Amino acid sequence: MAEIGIFVGTMYGNSLLVAEEAQAILTAHGHKATVFEDPEAADWDGNNDRYALVVTSTTGQGDLPDSIAPLFHYLRDTVGYQPALRYGVIALGDSTYTHFCGGGKQFDALLQEQGAQRIGDMLLIDASEDPEPESVSNPWVEHWATLLK
Repeated sequence: MAEIGIFVGTMYGNSLLVAEEAQAILTAHGHKATVFEDPEAADWDGNNDRYALVVTSTTGQGDLPDSIAPLFHYLRDTVGYQPALRYGVIALGDSTYTHFCGGGKQFDALLQEQGAQRIGDMLLIDASEDPEPESVSNPWVEHWATLLK
């Protein structure tokens, strides 16, 4: 089965909750999943030849949380082309803000620019519609788990 690194960007803990639920679901499907709560460059580099699942919230200005921004900058400024990477994105946001799910959208755009292959669609979770994000993310992760080789 697949090995997945789950890279978390969180401000108030919702993304971490979603990531931990995803880890349990992926494990139940026979995959090996590791959550990186404060992901660093070494965590990403050690995840080569595996899947990456980015679970990130968004600041009110549409930026990435401080916990994952350094990883984003490392990928953008140092890593570059990643055609072998297969990944998924779960973006948490609030549609009452201008840059809804901006953090996750930025991550997805960067990985696309770097030639990575997204598996499935990006999941956008709206806090104003779904106050319990795991109620939306769990079914998505159940499906995503079936797409992994």
